[in-house]
Amino acid sequence: MDLKILVATHKQYWTPSEDVYLPIHVGCKGEPKFAMIGDNTGENISDKNKNYCELTALYWAWKNLNCDYLGLCHYRRYFGFQKYFDGIERRKQRIFQRADYEELLKNFDVILPFQRRYYIETVRSQYEHAHSPRDLEQIEKIIVNRHPNYIRSFRAVMNRRRLHLWNMFVMKKSFVDDYCKWLFDILFTYENWMDKNNLSDKKWRLFGFISERLLDVWLHGKNFKTVEVDAIMLEKVNWFRKGSDFLRRKFFRGTSQ
Repeated sequence: MDLKILVATHKQYWTPSEDVYLPIHVGCKGEPKFAMIGDNTGENISDKNKNYCELTALYWAWKNLNCDYLGLCHYRRYFGFQKYFDGIERRKQRIFQRADYEELLKNFDVILPFQRRYYIETVRSQYEHAHSPRDLEQIEKIIVNRHPNYIRSFRAVMNRRRLHLWNMFVMKKSFVDDYCKWLFDILFTYENWMDKNNLSDKKWRLFGFISERLLDVWLHGKNFKTVEVDAIMLEKVNWFRKGSDFLRRKFFRGTSQ
């Protein structure tokens, strides 16, 4: 199976040795600093990485990579078999290998991480507590005007209490091409509408955050057979900080863009 899983990274970091993984230096300026391809080669949006995060790797693959199946993960987060309380080295051993992806893709169209559950919020309200409500209002207008067949899916996802995060997926490259054409049309349109100079330091990853919501919108309008698997985190999670951040966003919404 001609399959490539992008590993978006902005720094030198351990990467699985399996040939299915393709590390890519995102936000690369000039020559890549590391022994990997940079997202500034070929047709690219590398200079947008500050705002688009791992999407600059996705855009690069859309425009420049030929393969039958394509996936996206991160230098510190991979698809795999989760076992809680494992140390980092044990987690590395549980990351999917080529055979794991190939077995799943025999029966499913799309591989996704398990959804995050928002028990006391909707997808829309969770975003609005962390960012500016104006973002989703403007994205909705763009979808109405440019992709009206997705507006019911957009509103359905915004009213749900669950979401696939991190822009992680694996699917046919032809599906990725369709998704990217739709996604980047929406994001570039919004970018042209706004003044990025007014973004605060906490909001500069704006388009990466928006795209996490849009992946589910795009999937909602398809009849794909999907499967959810664990996402293996290779760094320790500060749960106290995450909980504190959640409460702060919930009750003291940050400054809007």
